[in-house]
Amino acid sequence: MAVLSHDGGADRQAVWSTMFRRIRQGDLGPLPVIIGLLIIAVVFQNLNANFLTPRNISNLIVQIGVVGTLGSGVVFVLLLGEIDLSLGAVSGVAASILAIALSSYGLPGWLAIATAILSGLAMGALQGLVVVFLRVPSFIATLAGLLAWQGVQLIILGSQGERLIRDPLVRSIASDYMSPTAGYILAAVVMLAVIAMVWHGHVVRRRAGLPTKSATAAFVKIGVLAIALGAATAALNAYFGVPYIVPVLGGVVLALTWFTERTMTGRHIYAIGGNAEAARRAGIPVAAIKIGVFSLCGGLAGWGGVISASRQFAVSIGTGGGTLLLDAIAAAVIGGTSLFGGRGRMYNAVLGALVIGSVANGLNLLGSPSSIENIATGAILVVAVAIDAMSRAGQQSR
Repeated sequence: MAVLSHDGGADRQAVWSTMFRRIRQGDLGPLPVIIGLLIIAVVFQNLNANFLTPRNISNLIVQIGVVGTLGSGVVFVLLLGEIDLSLGAVSGVAASILAIALSSYGLPGWLAIATAILSGLAMGALQGLVVVFLRVPSFIATLAGLLAWQGVQLIILGSQGERLIRDPLVRSIASDYMSPTAGYILAAVVMLAVIAMVWHGHVVRRRAGLPTKSATAAFVKIGVLAIALGAATAALNAYFGVPYIVPVLGGVVLALTWFTERTMTGRHIYAIGGNAEAARRAGIPVAAIKIGVFSLCGGLAGWGGVISASRQFAVSIGTGGGTLLLDAIAAAVIGGTSLFGGRGRMYNAVLGALVIGSVANGLNLLGSPSSIENIATGAILVVAVAIDAMSRAGQQSR
């Protein structure tokens, strides 16, 4: 049985041949997004030397927290071949419930956060029931939810229209920083987790009699990640430290990645997105999984509302509004999630959020108006969808 190769030349040849084969077949993975991020960094750094400073990088990471969280929910529904247009409004309602629970009922921070997340789960479950049992297309069901939840948010906040967040736990989520030592410990823990996942995948494939990846490919991937993590941690420590939003968002993405890629339910989600009727005939509980996915998306939107309240120190009728929903959908698609269902990874939302946030941040440094930011985001979205379409065509021709 094939194991990790010890022939360095053969390993390198296999790595390059595999990479070129995947490019020819349209299986590009995160490569276009990573190249795009590098281009964005080089361009804006040349235009404004403050772009890659530790302070600006730290601000950028904090800014993408809400979009990355809601984008993770968008990835889930897109994997099913569905859409959820209510995530922004759901996050606004959850944030409003959080504010009322803190200011009017005096609940402790952790309980108010749990209440907000559970409210998001309930709203998502209700929309999932409408989609499954009333057979209303998800586009219409969640569009109706968008309008309804906006009305609910107005009712909750009342005539005052705004509530301040004073709870220290809630405020710390998107506003505080880890110590330098804690930041390096976090980076080391992440690296150990990645090494463990790579090794576990190798062992599982070997036991199943499947071909395993070369040692060179594994070492290169781990080495690049280690360098990137170390450099990012050092840069953030040069400012105030690693923001708490990093482990918060990273923990969500890692948990969702494990769920979608390591559990039977996660595999069923991909199967339904690939062909719902074939999945149903194979005995997969399509209805239950759809309701569960919409519920989970609502919970993620609720958590996004908590992050938004933490960042703004307040909740208003504008929370969850504006371009937040569109940015979340764009983040998922730009990151590489297919609009056609059945293909995508949870980290796509974070990559896409980084692209959108980097463009917005860079244009702000240059003093460009918001109109230019919207045009740039729209152009990037079109390019991402075009790449997705070409990739899908390449895989179909294969």
